[in-house]
Amino acid sequence: MIHTYSGKTIRFEIKYKNRTSIGITIDSYGNVELQAPKGTHDERVLQLLEENWDLIQQKLNEMRDRLHGQQEKVYEHGESFLYLGNTYPIKIFQDINITKDHVVFEGEQLHICVKQLEDEKVKQALKRFYYQQCKALVEKSIYFYQCNFKTRPRSIRITDSKTTWGTCDSKLQLTFNWRLAMAPRAVIDYVVVHEMCHMVHLNHDRSFWRLVGTIIPDYKEKENWLALSKWKMTI
Repeated sequence: MIHTYSGKTIRFEIKYKNRTSIGITIDSYGNVELQAPKGTHDERVLQLLEENWDLIQQKLNEMRDRLHGQQEKVYEHGESFLYLGNTYPIKIFQDINITKDHVVFEGEQLHICVKQLEDEKVKQALKRFYYQQCKALVEKSIYFYQCNFKTRPRSIRITDSKTTWGTCDSKLQLTFNWRLAMAPRAVIDYVVVHEMCHMVHLNHDRSFWRLVGTIIPDYKEKENWLALSKWKMTI
């Protein structure tokens, strides 16, 4: 079926099943499907579709971006980067008198101050910013959730891993990917709790996931955010 609303048109499919409520799903290719209880009038389905129109459009845009692939970043005014789950434009300043290139988050922009206006200098300043923010955010999260654990991590490191968001070894040494600073705080909390739970259970058995779920009941939503967003968590 095709439906137009607020000047935009989407194609979707309705499936009637033995269920009690209407659900909306969007697969990895951007196909929209509405599942409704048998006997539901089409008008009610379309009403729910319109009530969730903005969210559906947002998800479809994200799907299209992900399928299209990450575009190479340019280090100039207006280019956007993720920080704590939101996208912010950068503004670059040159100051030959500063002692060290740095980044300051100004609420609506990421201000990057460098001695030399070179792409690599800007990129490295951003990377240091994310490292510093990630460390501070992780430490704050560990402090908050420590009450759930009898043991404490022996060390905390921020790394440049290409394959993991975090690790915990048998010596209770925790490591975290600096790109986590691009994720929402709740997602960072989940990754921290995930690794702290490995201080109790080193594998991913049922006991491990039971402990994770006790502390972060909606952890699957956090995993889903990372799975769908990791492609754009880059500088």
